[in-house]
Amino acid sequence: MTTATLPQFNIANLDKLVSDGQIFYIEFIKRTTGELRKMRCRTGVKKHLKGGSKAYNAKSKNLITVFDMENNGYRSIPAEGVRSLTVSGQHFEFA
Repeated sequence: MTTATLPQFNIANLDKLVSDGQIFYIEFIKRTTGELRKMRCRTGVKKHLKGGSKAYNAKSKNLITVFDMENNGYRSIPAEGVRSLTVSGQHFEFA
């Protein structure tokens, strides 16, 4: 596995590294509790939508919407809290 350290994570980095439907692992610090969370997830999942739209704009709040593969639910990840990302055998750490 290849490891790279990048200065800072942002949503544009995720779009370059992960295509919709691709499974990846992410570690981030939760905004509410400050705890480190590890998750296996995907972006672009539409199968489990219930209809309607979100009550907030995720991009304006600097959030990434993913589907948690282990808990079968949608989650919002704060972009500033992302510490590492593993996708396609490459591991990226963010300072």
